Amino acid sequence: MYYIKEYRIPLSFDIVRKTKTVIDEKTKKEKRISEKTKNEQYREMLKVCIKNNIKFKYVLNDVWYGSSENMMLIKEAMKKDFIMPIKTNRKIALSEKDKLSGKYVTVSELELKENIQQTIYLEGVSFPLLLIKQVYKNADGTEGVLYLVSSDLTLTYEQITAIYHKRWKVEEYHKSLKQHVCLCKSPTKRVRTQSNHIFASIYSFFKLEYLSLKSELNPTALRTKFYISANRAAYDELENLKACFAMKF
Repeated sequence: MYYIKEYRIPLSFDIVRKTKTVIDEKTKKEKRISEKTKNEQYREMLKVCIKNNIKFKYVLNDVWYGSSENMMLIKEAMKKDFIMPIKTNRKIALSEKDKLSGKYVTVSELELKENIQQTIYLEGVSFPLLLIKQVYKNADGTEGVLYLVSSDLTLTYEQITAIYHKRWKVEEYHKSLKQHVCLCKSPTKRVRTQSNHIFASIYSFFKLEYLSLKSELNPTALRTKFYISANRAAYDELENLKACFAMKF
């Protein structure tokens, strides 16, 4: 999803095709898996954005896509920057000298204070990164910790957290797909029809987003307005039919 100046624009999507059958090592039963990993799909979609000349500065994603290979693609091949979380078991070196000598520690071993950024060298990544520790509160009042890395070494702690906060827009996008444009109510069973339904839902979201910005109404209020208008039109048509029926008989 492309996000700029409050505009949310879906750019690409892919579905998981479980076409390969393997034996599960634990259960010893057959199971179906995809021949492509989600990280491979992630990289392919990023390449599509570059091919289509989409102008952007940062790639933001959750921890599941924080692999070294993804980081190298974005920074080295695409010449873009990224901000993404990493797991606490990732190995880091605190200096280039430590990296060259293979002296690594895990993120969990590092005593990093909040509001402080530190230059680190992540195992498997050829360039330095900025690492910060972000402490936040969950809805239930508990505290959570997020370790974020940035390939842009000029950013401050405040800038890193502010930019990464925009990633939440993709969660709102997924929620809107389910609540407002019926993504999950597909009766389809085949790859082609499922893909068509997903595309139609995404296109509906795009139209809803456009109308929402033009009308200055949020998607929920806009959808309610559509329902009221549709129900009113249906009621008026019913009254017309009643009138015709009364005149005829």
